[in-house]
Amino acid sequence: MATPVIMPKQGQSVESCVIVGWKKRPGDTVKTGEVICEVETDKATFEVESPAEGTLLAIFHEAGSDVPVLATIAAIGKPGENLDGLRPGNTAPAAVISAPPRSEAPSAVQAAPPTAGLAAPAEIMASPRAKALAASRGVMLAGLRGTGPGGRIIERDVKAAAADGAPRTAAGTRPAVAAAAVPMAAGEFREIKVIGIRKLISERMLASLQTTAQLTLNAGADARLLQDMRRRFKESSEGFGLRDITVNDMVLFAVSRVLLSHPELNALYAGDSLRQYSAVHLAFAVDTPRGLMVPVIRNAHTLRLSEIAREARRLAEGCRSGGITPDELAGGTFTVTNLGALGVQSFTPILNVPQVGILGVGSIVPGAVLAPDGSVSFIPQIGLSLTVNHQVVDGAPGARFLQTLAEGIARFDLLLAR
Repeated sequence: MATPVIMPKQGQSVESCVIVGWKKRPGDTVKTGEVICEVETDKATFEVESPAEGTLLAIFHEAGSDVPVLATIAAIGKPGENLDGLRPGNTAPAAVISAPPRSEAPSAVQAAPPTAGLAAPAEIMASPRAKALAASRGVMLAGLRGTGPGGRIIERDVKAAAADGAPRTAAGTRPAVAAAAVPMAAGEFREIKVIGIRKLISERMLASLQTTAQLTLNAGADARLLQDMRRRFKESSEGFGLRDITVNDMVLFAVSRVLLSHPELNALYAGDSLRQYSAVHLAFAVDTPRGLMVPVIRNAHTLRLSEIAREARRLAEGCRSGGITPDELAGGTFTVTNLGALGVQSFTPILNVPQVGILGVGSIVPGAVLAPDGSVSFIPQIGLSLTVNHQVVDGAPGARFLQTLAEGIARFDLLLAR
């Protein structure tokens, strides 16, 4: 009997995986433990190994398919074995790719070669005034006979066509041209399939905006102490182990402490209930070649600054190398995303649902400060952009959180002493 290949369960929170690509095709011989395909969860990539030795008889889900965990994705056995008992009940026959019988002769019908490109339509010769008049009156230039030099369509041709009832577009608009009909020269573009992590990110970002009422508040915080402490950390003795602490690590530390006094932001919203957490499981965005990943620092509120820095560095390296686990990407109660290193001063971060808050961190730039005597000075300020789910978090609590965070950043040494 053929052996099923099962989509492995990657962590407690993973319900499905996307097949990135098959390393083997039906008809190939495989050995036990040999990698036959690559799959992705919402963030991490894994390899699926063959559970048996034999021939890959069929695959039931092609690359790009989002498959539930523990579902059968392929079958391995001896050529000619019956696979009816292994085929997924919801898989249409067209989605199953099987190895052809060994005696099958090559097909005489050859696949048509891909076309090199679309034929370019003949250019419409028209004067600028004729084009403007056609657009304003809704006259289609295609098909008009021009009376100008070389058959060029001129203004009087458009006027005549409008009087004679020529084919129209909507009044005052240009004729609609299908984007697919526009010719593209070979090598002018590169087409990239949106699959795997990129597809999941796109779906989740869209779902976040469609299912929540997002409100973004922007503020700035005095960053002089952060910059001074970063300099001191960098110049400190290696024995202290503080040289690698970054401004972002200090922001993560400040957020983990401030959230304790603002539990309405450290929460998950499930549609009919709101769970406020006493522990801060702090997620933070990491840019990787495969897309955005959001690992979680567990119980960040209990960790020292140096511990948060080490854990953040470990998780970020795991994301970039592919060694991160699904459980390390789940369970966050609040997210921080930082674009300051790229020169962004403020932006609109999108909620990592079901979380109700996400903090965007911008670059440090000079900001004007008004003194009690009316004088204005400029000091380094770090940009803070807080997005909340306005369904359950009002603007005032969000503003109070930003206010407390800004004060904590400005007086970071006091946060360290708590």
